[in-house]
Amino acid sequence: MPRADDQQPAAADVPASGAPRTVMSEADVARALRRIAHELVERNKGAHDLVLLGIPTRGVELARRLARLLHEVEGVEVPTGALDITMFRDDLRHQPTRAPLPTHIPSEGVDDRVVVLVDDVLYSGRTIRAALDALADLGRPRAVRLAVLVDRGHRELPIRADHVGKNLPTSHAERVMVRLSGVDEVPADSVSIALGETRAGRPSAPEGGNR
Repeated sequence: MPRADDQQPAAADVPASGAPRTVMSEADVARALRRIAHELVERNKGAHDLVLLGIPTRGVELARRLARLLHEVEGVEVPTGALDITMFRDDLRHQPTRAPLPTHIPSEGVDDRVVVLVDDVLYSGRTIRAALDALADLGRPRAVRLAVLVDRGHRELPIRADHVGKNLPTSHAERVMVRLSGVDEVPADSVSIALGETRAGRPSAPEGGNR
């Protein structure tokens, strides 16, 4: 369900100093998630066989929020878990070293279920490729779909989100920073863009943007 702006942001739209520019407020994030929840219900014709798997770190929190919204809409408790993909990435040498985070699969499992992978930012597609590999080790879903809060473009693999909160055209020299209350030390949710140093055509700091 991509909603894309047709043009790249003008250079003047990004502060020359590199100071972050807010592109989604807390209310914007809430509206985007509610829209995604309704789209999931509409496409799936209900929520009874859905499983939400968030990709750490912020994808897990987004999956939990979507589960709450689906309960409001359908009155169904949607199983929710976490899928760590650290050891499945093919670009570990380009990424800062981090310890694997816990993977939690709901007791219902993923076999013959519609699994929705949830992440904060879709960028290169390598995180999602790794998530598909990790999921293949856990079972055989009937279908796998992808929901992301932000799609910033610049795909390196043929991966496309099924549900997008906001399409955000960016340059490689920009960082997309998602901040969520309850995960980050912030009072309110936000998504912002800032200029950042690049290395080999990629932002040097992931900040939710090098995905």
